[in-house]
Amino acid sequence: MKMKESGKIEGEVVGTTEVGEVEEKRETAYEAVRRLGSSNAVVVFSISGCCMCHVVKQLLFGLGVGPTIVELDKEKYGSEMQSVLYQLAGGQHSVPAVFVGGKFLGGIETLMASHINGTLVPLLKGAGALWL
Repeated sequence: MKMKESGKIEGEVVGTTEVGEVEEKRETAYEAVRRLGSSNAVVVFSISGCCMCHVVKQLLFGLGVGPTIVELDKEKYGSEMQSVLYQLAGGQHSVPAVFVGGKFLGGIETLMASHINGTLVPLLKGAGALWL
């Protein structure tokens, strides 16, 4: 797979046409973030070695949530996805980025504020990440 100038990732073969030409699935970085962000009840986009990412993961693990972790520095198109997350965050820090129930919650500030004001646990229950 490779990234085209148009921002599309191409390379996954999904079928052939009548004349035998190979059709390829194309996915933009935005679509990749959207697909990954909705792949589990809770998804954290992170960079290994980031202390704020570590704090987010530890808070979620401590609450009994098993989030999907996407380490952008280990993903082939991680930098493109990080640019998308930067835009979603309104020009703030791009990581950690937390998705709950397929929706972008925000970064560490939003997660911590939700935890402190008591809205995080009901949000996690609503997404199916907690059952208690």
